[in-house]
Amino acid sequence: MASSVASPDPSGARRPAAPVDRRWLVLVIVAIAQLMVVLDGTIVNIALPSAQRALGFPNSDRQWVVTAYALAFGSLLLVGGRLGDMYSRKWVFITGLAGFALASALGGAAVSFGTLVAARALQGAFGAILAPSALGTLVSTFQDPRERGRAFGVFGSVAAAGGAVGLILGGALTQYLSWRYTLYVNLVFAAIAIAGALAYIRTTRSATPPRMDWPGAILACAGLFAIVFGFSHAETAGWTAALTIGSLVAGVVVLAGFVLAEQRVSHPLLPLHVILDRIRGGAYVAVFLSGIAIFGVFLFLTYYMQLIKGDSPLTTGLLFLPLIVCILISSNLSSIVLLPKAGPRALIASGMLLGVIGMIYLSRLTVTAGYLSGILPALLVMGLGFGLIFAPAINTATAGVRREDSGVASALVNTMQQVGGSIGTSALSTIALTATTSYLVAHHAGPLAQATAAVHGYTLAFTVAAGLFVLGAILAIALLPSRRRLDELRREGAPRTPAPAVAEPAPAPESAPVPAMEPALAGATEPAPAMHLEMHAIPVALLCCSPVINSNPRSPAAPVL
Repeated sequence: MASSVASPDPSGARRPAAPVDRRWLVLVIVAIAQLMVVLDGTIVNIALPSAQRALGFPNSDRQWVVTAYALAFGSLLLVGGRLGDMYSRKWVFITGLAGFALASALGGAAVSFGTLVAARALQGAFGAILAPSALGTLVSTFQDPRERGRAFGVFGSVAAAGGAVGLILGGALTQYLSWRYTLYVNLVFAAIAIAGALAYIRTTRSATPPRMDWPGAILACAGLFAIVFGFSHAETAGWTAALTIGSLVAGVVVLAGFVLAEQRVSHPLLPLHVILDRIRGGAYVAVFLSGIAIFGVFLFLTYYMQLIKGDSPLTTGLLFLPLIVCILISSNLSSIVLLPKAGPRALIASGMLLGVIGMIYLSRLTVTAGYLSGILPALLVMGLGFGLIFAPAINTATAGVRREDSGVASALVNTMQQVGGSIGTSALSTIALTATTSYLVAHHAGPLAQATAAVHGYTLAFTVAAGLFVLGAILAIALLPSRRRLDELRREGAPRTPAPAVAEPAPAPESAPVPAMEPALAGATEPAPAMHLEMHAIPVALLCCSPVINSNPRSPAAPVL
């Protein structure tokens, strides 16, 4: 029989906690679900050339297979987070899994371009439901700070590794089976996660769940949709296109209206106190800027390896493994060991500076550079830096919120990543392609002119990304708390009696009450240092906009002109 441990609540009474082995099984279940969502971005993108040949759609339409997912995911995240706050996270989690699996099956069986795009949009919608509920499940399962640090370190590592797994698995499935299996494989992941959720995740709901702010939901979805669409459209049509400008302007106006509306409703979709807190806002900014800059690695290095060096998709995924290994090491080290000792300011600023070093190193790439000398050192440095950024930033961004707002606060992290990822894709691509065109005009002769021009564009994008990391380091130092300040907040943030919660009927071994040791999520004001390591979906938004590799270097969508 599984052993249980008792933990004290704020009043001093002792209560039984969930069985130790069951808590870690919940971690495995949620990590499998998160892995499915994360790897879906790269696994599908690697298979796009094969899907294009099978369904016969032109290069100009291929971006919509990626954009459809990004639009649905980015625009519905806040609504998905609020659904987890309103209803049982267990069943919201299972609904997201089932919907994602059905959408994947529809995409795998697609016989037309329209069906594939519709399936990808449905995947994004159910992913927006699944991602925040996955985090909420872990928050309510792991109550001890040390265990939570380990759990979210493992969870964040799995999420970080999902990008490389997608590259490798997508290349293998496409090469040896069919592009359709890159979508069908989600059925396996979803089935395992659903079975585990039914067996091991307890059902809980808040005694006073928030209501859905439907006007705010409509404004938020419309504004985020317009922003993400505008940046996605800019990648192909340019920044001066009327639809690009109109979408971006409309998105800003609608989001401004959303902010005004949230100040006037009794149950806002996004309580403004969630983002107006200086410390939490600084963490959101760090996530946003990192989301833009990190695309320099996933986007242009993939282009460089496949289009300049001629590596296969499978080989490209394997070459990214050192980056992922370093992220795994760094994210676990930062979330378990370093964050309580150093605080988020030192870790995030250090990670940003490592990102600067890596990007500057990549800005020296040439057509003839080798992997070991030209790429690998930068991957190692940036992998360590990314782990130092995302674990503390996402922990700080989602800590200290009331339980009824925890889903929205978690969703806002992904929203910042999503918008940042869209900006990174379009802005850095536009910069790179403009630099490539200018270089060809001035240096159009020579057998390597096109390749040299493309690499010139990539290196300029790396330089811009380095500048974004510099800005991120400055803002981290200015906005985020030091370890000393965290110690002060610890002493000031004595736990209050938590708001009551109602546990729905469940088998006795599974029915640990909603955490009494969660004052930050249940209405108290415990700050980030209580190790609310709420890392979720670290690269979800980044990788769902990951590069679409064009196998025809002379087509308009290819980076090599």
